[in-house]
Amino acid sequence: SGLYVRAAIDKIDFPGTDPAVRAHWAHLASERGPGALHAELRVRDPVAADRISSGNTRRLVRALEVIDLTGRPFSASLPSFDYWRPTRQIGVSADPEALDRVIGQRAADMIARGLVREVYELERLGLRQGRTASRAIGYAQALAVIDGRISETEATDQIALATRQLARRQRKWFRRDPRIAWIDGGRGALDAAVGVLRAQGVPL
Repeated sequence: SGLYVRAAIDKIDFPGTDPAVRAHWAHLASERGPGALHAELRVRDPVAADRISSGNTRRLVRALEVIDLTGRPFSASLPSFDYWRPTRQIGVSADPEALDRVIGQRAADMIARGLVREVYELERLGLRQGRTASRAIGYAQALAVIDGRISETEATDQIALATRQLARRQRKWFRRDPRIAWIDGGRGALDAAVGVLRAQGVPL
């Protein structure tokens, strides 16, 4: 989601794709594991290797594909902090422990409100054939319940854990952007946001 935000507000040049090149790296990852791709990326683009997790197969494949296609480091194609039109960003900070509790409750609510039933219906429409949807947080765990590999209680715990990990990665991603003005997400957040905009000269 962090990259989606950057794609909407920043100047980004996305390199093209080549199915054959992508298939080559995907095949290598399936045979030797994503660690082999990360080691290759470390040699060819250390900056990108530092930014991409050694277990993130999708991004590793894409990075090596771009290097092969462009002859330039993948990191050279990553977006810089350069808005394509005037923009103001405000980040809302949350207490980590409170956020973890909310995430846990959300995971329980998802299961209680019929996530497994929803995924069962989507499975009949081809969910498992999707390249990314079947691995999405919530859907992956619900499919495991349908397959009898885990219980709904275990699914709830796994969804909560995966969501907490995602939230931490997102916080880390957005914290790298020096243009974001951070405010406390508690009471008074709206007034704080207005204050930030006024301080930046935004007419309200």
